[in-house]
Amino acid sequence: MGHRKRHAPKRGSLAFLPRGRASHRVGRVRFWPEIEGETPTLQGFAGYKAGMTHVFMINDTSGSSDFGKEVARPATVVEVPPIIVWAIRAYMRDSYGLHSFTEAWMKELPKDLERALTPAKNQDRKQALKKVEKNLDKIAEFRILVATQPRLASVPKKKPDLMEIKVAGATIQEQFEYVKELLGKTVSATDIFKEGQYIDVISITKGKGFQGPVKRWGVRILSHKARKTKRGIATLGPWHPARVQYSIPRAGQMGYHQRTEYNKRILKIGSDGSQVTPKGGFLRYGQINESYMLIDGSLPGPTKRLIRLRSAARSPKIVPEEPPNIVSISLESHQR
Repeated sequence: MGHRKRHAPKRGSLAFLPRGRASHRVGRVRFWPEIEGETPTLQGFAGYKAGMTHVFMINDTSGSSDFGKEVARPATVVEVPPIIVWAIRAYMRDSYGLHSFTEAWMKELPKDLERALTPAKNQDRKQALKKVEKNLDKIAEFRILVATQPRLASVPKKKPDLMEIKVAGATIQEQFEYVKELLGKTVSATDIFKEGQYIDVISITKGKGFQGPVKRWGVRILSHKARKTKRGIATLGPWHPARVQYSIPRAGQMGYHQRTEYNKRILKIGSDGSQVTPKGGFLRYGQINESYMLIDGSLPGPTKRLIRLRSAARSPKIVPEEPPNIVSISLESHQR
């Protein structure tokens, strides 16, 4: 029998061009979904990726062939220490979009916050809150400025990561009262999310440096008789148009890109890290000391990287009402 030629599509997707390095190691939320509710709520949180494990759970996906049966699922453990609300920011909207109106900072800033920014000297909290109250009819939305607490997690850093989280639901007046109460306090993951909920995950992927077209795009390796190189491409394109088109697979940066993964289900939220820490700890991470979140499937990025969590923008139409029934969580050692 002769050799059968195998046909396969190009591995690289053109949906993520340009494949440049992310501008910052903390992912940027470019879109906050509209959530209507009777009470104000925060739309995001953040944690540090610890590693992966697998769980045995009862499949509660209606219509599945395994519905009601025990199945094994891969899961990622994210350590989620409480975050500190150190400021609130009000936004106004015009024909050009959102613009920051004013900020109100907490009285005594956390000591580690000085590692990330230079504190304002003349920040008058009461005056800023009065300014917002007088212009509530012009305010479009509120966002809180939060700082993570990496000292509480098993990551080798002291400098907090800073980010914005949007407040949604209820009226602007109720949102204002809500953020005033939050200012200067800590917020836990259980205050925002619940078990069984679907969320979006935003993170920066593993960086792989400068790679050739075979690894970066999955093109075929040429014959050993090929001119000059085997791990290159056979042609740069047609004569006309007389330029190299964007769709031609070229060498360049691979990895360290921002990626958003939709509809990741929260399997469990807990405060006892021993429930998910494998024997000997997670490789390149260690023990889970603080609160944790167990998320179905894999997440982008290496261990210790900050993972931003956001309320689902494209939530599934059918969501099980009850939280997942987890039979057991694998605690087998990851050491080989």
